[in-house]
Amino acid sequence: MKVLEAGIVIHSVIIGISLGVSMNPKTIKPLIVALSFHQMFEGMGLGSCITEAKFKVTKVAALFILFSLTTPIGIAIGIGISNTYDENSHLALILQGILNAASAGILIYMALVDLLAMDFMKSKVQKSSKLQLIAFVSILLGLGCMSLLAKWA
Repeated sequence: MKVLEAGIVIHSVIIGISLGVSMNPKTIKPLIVALSFHQMFEGMGLGSCITEAKFKVTKVAALFILFSLTTPIGIAIGIGISNTYDENSHLALILQGILNAASAGILIYMALVDLLAMDFMKSKVQKSSKLQLIAFVSILLGLGCMSLLAKWA
């Protein structure tokens, strides 16, 4: 659970920084739409993991507060550095590419290793071909919907 939470925190801060340094309204609007959907689904995944972990109420509250604050903290950092940040410079483009790649890599790792693998390895799913088929179709449907959202945004 610690890897999942740490990964989501780092990912959310990086995404917040990307939004905070954006100056162009054509960039900000799609980022806000994508970020809203993204954070909602990420929060649902994290919430289900926290629920399954059976933590004490205080730890659950702390984790939810931490998740709720990470993106705004990233946005504040982005706004703070935006005065010295030229988004068209070579260094800025390289840093943005590295941060986006790291953010995407963290999210893909967490989705595949921490979330999907745990769900597919449960004995209930392992014993039922019907549940496996439903799970695979659900994943493909979710991937398709997120791809449409990415195409639109």
